[in-house]
Formats: sequence, structure tokens, C-alpha cells
Amino acid sequence: MVEVIGVRFKQAGKIYYFDPSGLPLTTDDYVIVETVRGIEFGKVVIAPKQVDEEDIVLPLKRVIRVADEKDKVTVLENKDKSKEAYEVCNNKIAYHDLDMKLVDVEYTFDRNKVIFYFTADGRVDFRDLVKDLAAVFKTRIELRQIGVRDEAKLLGGIGPCGRMLCCSTFLGDFEPVSIKMAKDQNLSLNPAKISGLCGRLMCCLKYENDDYEQAKKELPDIGEPIDTPHGPGKVAGLNILERVVQIEIEDGTRVIEYTLKELINEGVVST
Repeated sequence: MVEVIGVRFKQAGKIYYFDPSGLPLTTDDYVIVETVRGIEFGKVVIAPKQVDEEDIVLPLKRVIRVADEKDKVTVLENKDKSKEAYEVCNNKIAYHDLDMKLVDVEYTFDRNKVIFYFTADGRVDFRDLVKDLAAVFKTRIELRQIGVRDEAKLLGGIGPCGRMLCCSTFLGDFEPVSIKMAKDQNLSLNPAKISGLCGRLMCCLKYENDDYEQAKKELPDIGEPIDTPHGPGKVAGLNILERVVQIEIEDGTRVIEYTLKELINEGVVST
């Protein structure tokens, strides 16, 4: 077993494990850690705990120290510098007439690198842009092309539900979402109604998908013939979440609703 803590560097970013180095850390503490990008400022979101070695990638990076007020001031200064860098880069993009959209700019905590996030329809030759930016900022420059879902995560916004976007508030990772999930949930397949601000299928289609899949295994299919106490019939409709089956009696005179439990108790369907 290995003792680890979980650290986030952005509000809805991925959680990374670090060696707490014996420090008395708790959730919501801020720490300075070494990452592949350099020295970074992060927030503890998982208190020290023991995990199996197979569940993590060793060796773990160590927590350098607990962040102090001076470090928090540095983070705020970096955010201000990032806004300035955003304007400079946008002007350079226009000057070089590059077909790309700048989304965000981020300084690493130690200011050894400036990362520019952008979207583009295809590959972009930004070699001259990098040279210009390096001449202005006198530090390492990284231009990182991201997808539309990552763009929405960085920019944030309000979804069709009226709430802040899941990806920008709590989703650490994007999970695969398919049109089959919308079909299983009997949702309209109108792209405008099942797509998020990014233009891709909404992440929330995944939330209830497991329950719908389990319900579909338990319930009969629409059109399936069924013998009921009221005579033979066929399944005319399903309320998947409430496990209710609508059965049209063969003579066509009525439609009767049964819960799944009732059908099982009467031996109409098996568990």
C-alpha cells in the first residue's frame, strides 16, 4: 500500500496523485508540487489515503510544501499576466493571418512556460507565431490544439438545463457518449435538443444510461406478445424509469398498465 493525496489544478480538472511527503494535509489545502510541466500550485481534493500500488503509476511526484499567502499572490499575478498574453497572442495570430481561434492562456506557477490553447479545423503552421511569442515573453512557449469539448470546459457557460456546464464545474474527464444512449432514453433525436454548447452530444446522457440499460434487460420489448389475466396482448409502450409496461389487449379495446413487479408476481415475465 502507498499513501497518496489527490490534487487538482483547475476547478473541474483531472485529479492527480502525489506523495504527501508526510505533511499533515487535508482537503481544501493548497500545495506546491512538481509536475511534468514544472512547479505547480494545486488544491488537495482527496485527503491522504492508502491505495494499492497497482492502482497508481510509480514513482509518485512528491509534494514540495504547503502553499502560503505569497504563493496565492503569485497565482493571481499569473492570471493577470495570462490576460495580457492572451491579447498579445491574438494580435500576433491576426498579423500572421492564421486560421485558428485562441481559447485560453496559462502560465505555469514558476513562469517557466506559457501555454496557449487554441482550436482549429485542421493543422496550423504556427512556427513563426511561436518565434514571435518567445521573443516577447522570453520563456518557453507551448501551443496546444484542443477540441470543442475542451473549449467548452475552459470557457464555461450555461447549458440547456439552465445550470452551469457540467464539464466546467465538476466533470474531471469526458466519458464516451453515443446516440444510442439518447435512443434508449426515448429522447428526441433532434441534434439541437441533445447537443451541448460544444455541439457534441450532452455529457449528461451518460448519467442515467446504466439504469436505462438495466431496465431494458428487465422489461419486455415493444411489440412483444404477452399473456395477461385479461387475455393475450402485446406491449404497446414502456415507462422505463418507473418500470411500467403498457399492454394492449388483443381485441384492441383497451390498454392496461402493469408494473414490472406485478408482471413478475403473475408469472407473465421472469426475473
